[in-house]
Amino acid sequence: MNFFKMFFATLLAMIVFLVLTVLFFIGIIASASSEKEVAIGDNSVLHLKLDAQITELQRENPFADLPVIGSDRENIGLVQLKQAIEHAKTDSKIKGIYVDISHPMTGYTTLEEIRLALLDFKKSGKWIIAYGETMSEGAYYLASAADKIYLNPEGEVEFNGLVVEIGFYKKLFDKLEIKPEVFRVGEFKSAVEPFILEKMSDANRLQLTELINSIYNHVLGRISESRNIPQNKLKEISDKMLVRNAGISQELGLVDSLLYEDQFRSVLKKHLGLGADDKISFVKYGKYLKSFSTDKTSGNEIAVIVAEGTITPGKSSGSDPVIGADTYVEEIRKARENKNVKAIVLRVNSPGGEFRSSDRMWRELTLAAQAKPVIASMGDYAASGGYYMAMACDTIVAQPHTITGSIGIFGMMFDMSGFLGNKIGVTFDEVKTGEFGEMYTITRPLNDAEKAFWQKDLDEHYETFTGKAAQGRHLSIEDIKKVASGRVWTGEQAKERGLVDILGDFNDAIVIAAQKANVASDYKVKYYPQQKSFLEELVTQLGENTKASTIQSELGDHYSLYKQYQQLKNFQGAQARMPFTLEIH
Repeated sequence: MNFFKMFFATLLAMIVFLVLTVLFFIGIIASASSEKEVAIGDNSVLHLKLDAQITELQRENPFADLPVIGSDRENIGLVQLKQAIEHAKTDSKIKGIYVDISHPMTGYTTLEEIRLALLDFKKSGKWIIAYGETMSEGAYYLASAADKIYLNPEGEVEFNGLVVEIGFYKKLFDKLEIKPEVFRVGEFKSAVEPFILEKMSDANRLQLTELINSIYNHVLGRISESRNIPQNKLKEISDKMLVRNAGISQELGLVDSLLYEDQFRSVLKKHLGLGADDKISFVKYGKYLKSFSTDKTSGNEIAVIVAEGTITPGKSSGSDPVIGADTYVEEIRKARENKNVKAIVLRVNSPGGEFRSSDRMWRELTLAAQAKPVIASMGDYAASGGYYMAMACDTIVAQPHTITGSIGIFGMMFDMSGFLGNKIGVTFDEVKTGEFGEMYTITRPLNDAEKAFWQKDLDEHYETFTGKAAQGRHLSIEDIKKVASGRVWTGEQAKERGLVDILGDFNDAIVIAAQKANVASDYKVKYYPQQKSFLEELVTQLGENTKASTIQSELGDHYSLYKQYQQLKNFQGAQARMPFTLEIH
């Protein structure tokens, strides 16, 4: 039996090694071929299929052309997408852009950045046409930048406003006999509410109502400008959900015509001056990126540090965006010490995370700002810990619907003694040398002294947060605390309250940085942290996919509970984290 065990184990190892070797050499060949510049034919249409996850920077998927787990994971980088649109503006071979969109996976600020790039493209005199079988609220917002919007005759446009829906777990925890032990500072710091309430608090309902109305009013204003429909009319259409089908969408002026795909292609052919039997030369976004280079030669560098994801201790790793404090402290320090870097732009797209990690990066950004201009550019989110980073910068640039602020602190632990003892029959006991026991424990409730300790600890963190915010924004502590208490604001609201300096996009932040560094006529932009090599990404994703698949196969239907548990673990300790995530549907 031992012989057969050894034999099959060795055989399995050889198979795994062979598969990895084959994938490695396929990757080298694919990587080498991808570096060759792609030729674009005359009279072409840039096809932007935007139903994908859109992140700040494009993350290469080494499995993209391979029949393995993870090969279908689509990703578009906002930076690269804007570069493609900007280059197409002056590319004589590109006659127009076809925006193919139904359900983009991103936030309104990212959509606004793309929308502005499309509007700038139209200044060239070239056309943009949008088409979809269905369009979500976010998809339609982006499509409204096009000259013409076409919809499938049996399709539909979602146009009924924004909704924030929050799930509450109190009843679940009551049934499981799990007691959350919550500490927070700020009446609007509502990230803990799902664990202790069955519905929103009045304070949270107030802030969310004002937040989504601010965002949506901006959205309707932009659509009104593009579609030449009065904003109050758009509000009525949305409030009453008058759009029930494609025909009504056309009658109300939201779309121009209802076309099947073959009819839409006929429209494109007319724009290109082609005959009925001629083929359209479509150029996909990924291919178009390989047809040009954005590299510039200059001794002056503007370092763009892209901080995307949840803030955590340790290093950034894996394919999902995470702001690991160790990684980013090192990147900021290197940019500060590099004499060729004349200015730093911190691109923040983060709902926050661990408090001390946020504070470490704040310190490094403060030191950098003493040496050279440091400008913050806010993406979809720059809240709580994300705002903590930004407030160290000289100038903060945000979009009107960026979600920011949330200056507050919370911490949470879980007393699972009832669940462990009464549900599964496991009990614990302890001995200790003093009044305090294990401070991070799930096996018993905290005593009064321990609770007082944690609350005082968070109170002190809050004073630190507000004090540094006042320092960075040149406001009094009293003025900062009026807009703090964990409350979230849109970029537009934040500017009115002194939390943001300028309403603008990422390009505006770059221009400001170049001007402040006196290199406006001669500079290049470089992005950090630098992306992993093909081989590093391949090994990382193989490990992640294998681990996830193994755990899922072992846990079966309980895998979703495992993922929730992993998320709950991140809430332990002091947190500077936004209270919710706004998703576009």
